[in-house]
Amino acid sequence: MAHRPERRSALRIIAGLLAATALPALSQSVQLSGMMGNKALLIVNGGPPKSVAPGESHQGVKVVSTAGDQAVLEIDGKRQTLRVGESPVSVGGSGVGSGGRITLSAGSGGHFMSQGTINGRTVQFLVDTGASLVTLSVADAERVGLNYRSGQPARMNTANGTTQGWRIKLNSLRLGEVEVFEVDAIVSQQAMPYVLLGNSFLSRFQMQRDNEQMTLERRY
Repeated sequence: MAHRPERRSALRIIAGLLAATALPALSQSVQLSGMMGNKALLIVNGGPPKSVAPGESHQGVKVVSTAGDQAVLEIDGKRQTLRVGESPVSVGGSGVGSGGRITLSAGSGGHFMSQGTINGRTVQFLVDTGASLVTLSVADAERVGLNYRSGQPARMNTANGTTQGWRIKLNSLRLGEVEVFEVDAIVSQQAMPYVLLGNSFLSRFQMQRDNEQMTLERRY
């Protein structure tokens, strides 16, 4: 069974969005994913974890000190204390407002991206109005602890041929202070650099784009 919107998403990923891994994040997002001795394992802007010793910096984030499961970081001249596993802190860039409104700013190439959570675990989203469902790779699904193989099997057509997918329902999806529940999604075996924020989430919002800014106003 072919899923045409997911095929368009996969084609977009293969044809162009893999190059978007070099795009700068819309904000300086930092998460403490673990500790290695006195070194902090930092995830900056959704990238791979990097061990950073006190006094050293990674992508503009300086580790001031570490103790136990926490680290004091200096970001844009401001010090913040993070514990392992806490939601990332963000400085600058696009914002996610309260009251059911989300505001995003376009990055390089006109893509709208935002860091958020699925079932409380951090992911990097890319807005994709061509995807009928929120779409995750198997790697992202496993990282956030989804039991996707218990979902409904589906066949997905991609630029590299047909691949296996699983339709599931996400307990929650959150951007900043805006959280929605019971969101339909599909997990694909196709590797993807981002989680595609498809219409199973976007349809719950009134979408408006003004030049390089997108506003999502919650409908229900």
